[in-house]
Amino acid sequence: MGGKAMNHEKRQLKILAIVLTAVIILTLAGGVLYIIMQQRGSTFLGRTKINGKNVSGFTQAEVLSEMEKDFASCGVRIVENGTEVLAGSLSDFGYTLDVSGMANSVKKAFDLQRDGLGTTLNSILSGSAFRIPLSFQSEEEVFTEKLSAESFSVPRILSRDAYLQYDEDNREYFIVPEVCGNEFPEQDFRQLAREKLDAFIGTEPVKQTLTLEIPAQSYYPPAVTSTDPDLNLKCSVYNQYCRSSVIYQFGSQTETLDWNTVKDWILFEDGEGYLSAEKLDEFVTGLEERYNTRYVPRTFHTSVGTDISFSGSENEYGYTINKEEEIRQLTQDLLSGGEAVREPVYYKTNSYDNPFYYAREGADDLAGTYVEVNLSRQHLWFYVRSALIVESDFVSGSVSRNAETKTGVFPLAYKESPSVLVGENAEDGYRQEVQFWMPFYEGQGLHDASWRSSFGGEIYIYNGSHGCVNLPYQAAETIYNNIAAGMAIVIYK
Repeated sequence: MGGKAMNHEKRQLKILAIVLTAVIILTLAGGVLYIIMQQRGSTFLGRTKINGKNVSGFTQAEVLSEMEKDFASCGVRIVENGTEVLAGSLSDFGYTLDVSGMANSVKKAFDLQRDGLGTTLNSILSGSAFRIPLSFQSEEEVFTEKLSAESFSVPRILSRDAYLQYDEDNREYFIVPEVCGNEFPEQDFRQLAREKLDAFIGTEPVKQTLTLEIPAQSYYPPAVTSTDPDLNLKCSVYNQYCRSSVIYQFGSQTETLDWNTVKDWILFEDGEGYLSAEKLDEFVTGLEERYNTRYVPRTFHTSVGTDISFSGSENEYGYTINKEEEIRQLTQDLLSGGEAVREPVYYKTNSYDNPFYYAREGADDLAGTYVEVNLSRQHLWFYVRSALIVESDFVSGSVSRNAETKTGVFPLAYKESPSVLVGENAEDGYRQEVQFWMPFYEGQGLHDASWRSSFGGEIYIYNGSHGCVNLPYQAAETIYNNIAAGMAIVIYK
């Protein structure tokens, strides 16, 4: 009995071993068959991810379709100072998916899962993860147009420098602050956006939006701000001079120098502002050219209707600006911040304190007031403010004795009544008392000549004076009573 039981157990164990072996063989065969079937399948294996997305059981076409959806879902936002100023899809910015290139990439991933039974088995057991960057193309023209400043919802504002403005009512300058605009170098920003977008496309997770902030430091800043030292210096210096003016008087005519001219005279150097010495000199030189009348050529219209020309050396009457003193006075006037009304600084008198001039009306320094002496006609006219006061014949310096009266234009040195004329340098020497003495040139003058009984004609040729203009008493008296030192004596032939 015992032997039979042992044999029976051995047979059962043998059968069990055969069954187990068969099961194992069948299982292995089934597994191999499964792997082969998976390897030959048309979809991605289980637990497969592409770019972070589970694509288990997806065909290549379905994976490609999902990637196209991912690409289409990507958006771009341009933000400026916290505000969205531009938004759109990738296609709006000129990007298109390279479908052909993406299909090749998907196929490569699909093929990698089937590169041998071991690879397939490993993929089945451990899963697969693939990183497939989205392959794209970009149309530059569309990209540039989309990212132009004109496309932004916020309009562009130019930056503006701070500048000086003049307040007419208060007659002062003030600084208008700068404007910080929002213009920026578009080309630089497009380059930045291109780099960011190219890196962004295909990143994980998908279906996201790229936000691009316009860098605050990229805006074009104003070149000059309200705190600029040079601008503030300019404002201060301008306000020092802008209220000043000088009204030059030339008789009843005037010429005004004001800020409209002076503002171009201001120079700045080493943190200081000052008047240009060159401009001051240039201006006063202009006054000299327009208004100096002494020692410059002169044309005189005579009472007989002719014009007589005098050279500069013959013209000792008139006005000469003292350039150095005028520049000094002008500088003080402009620094005063007020209005000065005056004549230019003239050389007024000679070393004997005798005046060089009497009156002027603009450029006319005679102003209709002068004694006109015609030596050829032996006749004179005396005008005051263009009114004829007296005219008379006279006897002038002797031609035969080479004592002719000096021609030219002279200021009356002074007048004296009575007076004694002493001919210290004359050949015959003389001492003659006159009632009315009016000298004009080195001992020559107008005076009465009571010792003469006639005047005019050709008396002066052989019986003329020592150089003076001898007048009838009444004519000399009338002239004396109406003439003043500095009045012009115009003598010609």
